[in-house]
Amino acid sequence: MVGAFTGVLLLAVSMGSVAVPLSISTKAVLAQVFPFLPFSLETTAGAEAIIQEVRLPRVLLAAAVGGALGLAGAVFQGLLRNPLADPYTLGVSSGSSLGAVAVLYFGWQLPLLGSFTLPVVSIICGFLTLAVLLLFVYSVERTVRTETMILAGIIITSFLSAFMSLLIAFSGEELRQIIQWLLGSVSRRGWDYLRLIVPCLLAGALLLSQARALNAFAFGEDSASSVGVNVPRTRMLLLAGASVLTGGAVAVSGTIGFVGLVIPHMIRLLWGPDHKHLLPLSFGGGAVFLMLADLIARTVAAPVEVPVGVITALAGAPVFALLLFHQRRRRWQ
Repeated sequence: MVGAFTGVLLLAVSMGSVAVPLSISTKAVLAQVFPFLPFSLETTAGAEAIIQEVRLPRVLLAAAVGGALGLAGAVFQGLLRNPLADPYTLGVSSGSSLGAVAVLYFGWQLPLLGSFTLPVVSIICGFLTLAVLLLFVYSVERTVRTETMILAGIIITSFLSAFMSLLIAFSGEELRQIIQWLLGSVSRRGWDYLRLIVPCLLAGALLLSQARALNAFAFGEDSASSVGVNVPRTRMLLLAGASVLTGGAVAVSGTIGFVGLVIPHMIRLLWGPDHKHLLPLSFGGGAVFLMLADLIARTVAAPVEVPVGVITALAGAPVFALLLFHQRRRRWQ
């Protein structure tokens, strides 16, 4: 996976409207990643600027978003014991999206945040959505059950989507910005956006340590409790961590579908259901997939750029349908 990640990263920073030789791209990336080492890297100033200031932050942001969505999808599927679960199941992404759409519609620019008003408000709205979800579930049952969480997530998603549709219906000049953001993109985002999602990725590091608990959850919460898993605490940790990953990804890139749904399925088919391997490979697979999707998005119809969310949907929907078909056919045989 490390080799695939490195290869796709170098390919992505080399290709574009201005082609850069792979050797120069490699030197420029090394100079950016290891500035303290005495490399003798003589590159063309223009090519180095294109890579280090435009393409490299964009490609790394795509990797971070894809990895976050892939890992969050694997966690949600394991926790909810639902192969159709993805980072958007519980409505956290809808809350983040509504926050972003509201910022675009009303033209908010908070004094201390400036241009980062949109991603910060988006992340905050995602957290608030998770809090509302848990409060709703606890008020219904005084506990947290998988079925209730999924149903509550559907309710919240529908409710928030209605508000987004209302804002879109009343929007004027902002309509293009809103639609473009909802389609998903990592273009024109610099190093600052990458720094914004890095703290959210720390939640992913915590999730990687919960592989044993997720393996136990596969046999039900009672079975997990019988092998020593603190079910309420672990469930909250997994929910919060996966929601932080989802909210951060949606905040910096918009709504990008199918990454968290398809990638864990593919990894599970290739390497099995053990979350010890499934979690890190889902992160790496999601990162590679979204880097490739973004590369296609900016080169397939150059100079016109296709939203990366459109590419992931076009690629992800048929792949997921094929995976589901083969899985069902094996069960029938």
